[in-house]
Amino acid sequence: MSAQGARTELPTIAILCGGLATRLHPVTLTVPKSMLQVAGEPFIAHQLRLLVKAGFRDVVLLCGYLGGQIQSFVQDGSQFGCTVRFSFDGPDLLGTGGAVRRALPLLGRDFMLTYGDSYCPTNYARIYNAFRDSTMPGLMTIFHNENRWDTSNVEYCDQKIVRYDKTSRDARMKYIDYGVSAFKADVFEGFEGDQAFELSSIQKNLVELGQLAGLEVFERFYEIGKIDGLEEADIELRERRGVTGAQNLLNEEPSH
Repeated sequence: MSAQGARTELPTIAILCGGLATRLHPVTLTVPKSMLQVAGEPFIAHQLRLLVKAGFRDVVLLCGYLGGQIQSFVQDGSQFGCTVRFSFDGPDLLGTGGAVRRALPLLGRDFMLTYGDSYCPTNYARIYNAFRDSTMPGLMTIFHNENRWDTSNVEYCDQKIVRYDKTSRDARMKYIDYGVSAFKADVFEGFEGDQAFELSSIQKNLVELGQLAGLEVFERFYEIGKIDGLEEADIELRERRGVTGAQNLLNEEPSH
């Protein structure tokens, strides 16, 4: 860990922006989720400012469906105070794991990762330091959720992730994947560059091998994958920015 008082140099962070966002159809048939208007501007703008404030300077956006719209808006990231590069799935969507695998040449030997629909106001330096100290190939942040803001999917006991499963859940799962993780690149190197697979399968396998570190965080996450989460994020980010006036959140154009 860095010396006390020294600033942790954060690695590259990747944002998964390639999903179809089917739960927000029909608007996401023509607008990618990262470009939905939240508190008066595209959601990706809020994410990038949050990450820059946390200390990140190098961001890679993993794009798929309608990713050109995200690239046209973000460009090189200079308007947000960081450098942004892009990795595109290509003609076929690669899933969250496949998108990371394709982007490895841009990410370095270890990197952090978050989701394109999540706003996670937490201490990213603490997460990265915990990852390095763990010496494990991956780390997942978890939040004591109790099914409050989404369905809990993590069993966590004695500061260890005992089980992680997004499909087979039970009452012992009190925690949820918070939405920020860290990895060593070699976790993904056994897959072909055009192979489609999900990040959750990697994480579940690491848990079963006892190789996924867990770190509890205590700041609430906001997630825009469903309309109720989109509305909550809009309220929160309007308060943070001091923005007034509501808008139709599933309208392609912001209100004026």
